[in-house]
Amino acid sequence: MGRIYKILSRAEWAAAQAAGAFEGSAVDRADGFIHFSTAAQAPETARRHFAGRPDLLVLEVEADDLGPALKWEPSRGGDLFPHLYAPLPVAAVRGVAEAPLGEDGVPRLGDLT
Repeated sequence: MGRIYKILSRAEWAAAQAAGAFEGSAVDRADGFIHFSTAAQAPETARRHFAGRPDLLVLEVEADDLGPALKWEPSRGGDLFPHLYAPLPVAAVRGVAEAPLGEDGVPRLGDLT
């Protein structure tokens, strides 16, 4: 399935590290699952949902590591998005990258592969 990405605040990641798992942001908990994006989807997710928010990070996760709790469900325009119906174990995170705001106020996600 490949790599998937979660954009979150530095504070949320620090709390997850302390707890050993990420339980989701406020919107994730309200929706009942943790929202992820593919590399192709992440820039639009950043633009739509994280513009103007400083101090963000991007978590990189191997989708296959998440097992059956990861579901691919239609969202924006019918595109299938990865949704995790369980806490994300910190140990499942393969990489963490900075997502500084660009001049347009949209987080820069770097080279997602």
